[in-house]
Amino acid sequence: MTALQRWPGRYTDRHGTEDVVFESDGRRMIRTTIRGVRFESDSMEDLGAVGGDPPEQMFSFFDGGLCSCLLEWEVPIPVEVRGSGVRPGVLRCALRLGDPAGPRRGLDAETLTTTLLLDGHEFRNTEGQDDFETALRDIQRQLPRAARMKACIACAWSDYSPYGNGLMAGLACFRDIKDRYLRVEGKRGPGNIFDVWDDLTEFVQETWLCPEFEHRTHGGYRGSFP
Repeated sequence: MTALQRWPGRYTDRHGTEDVVFESDGRRMIRTTIRGVRFESDSMEDLGAVGGDPPEQMFSFFDGGLCSCLLEWEVPIPVEVRGSGVRPGVLRCALRLGDPAGPRRGLDAETLTTTLLLDGHEFRNTEGQDDFETALRDIQRQLPRAARMKACIACAWSDYSPYGNGLMAGLACFRDIKDRYLRVEGKRGPGNIFDVWDDLTEFVQETWLCPEFEHRTHGGYRGSFP
């Protein structure tokens, strides 16, 4: 993996809006500083204050994570376009975390919006999606057939647990056992995902990219992308 990536962003709640920078290692670490308070987690929907919760009048929390707020950030997403090489894309992300006292709680209180900016065009995921797997699949389907995102979500060596996944960072990488992973065909029977799961290399974020990336076409538990 490469060095830390810095994502420009914003934090908004009832007290106002503040420009922030999110730092990510591409695996399961995201951190930022908001109003002088350090936050860290493995996923955007569960950012908790390092060293204990600050005064409640500064932020709102649900189970130790920020809530009742809007998190926005931008992530670089290169896109390979057949015939013209790799184009620089930017994924603009917005995650609204609901009010724990409201009628909806937990994941149902989250709203994720992702918009890929590419060569002057915008491709946005459908409303109502609540994880990066679904949102990025939706965006890939909207792209011209010659264009393919280059990110871990679209890599030949990545897959999800058959038991499900959360908002982000639950994508397993199998780059160290490529030959064995290529034999995976599903959840049951010979060559199933459980045969290789304990030997995964690491968990990664959907928007990350490493030098061993190869476009996903078929195989694995989740099949092709998109």
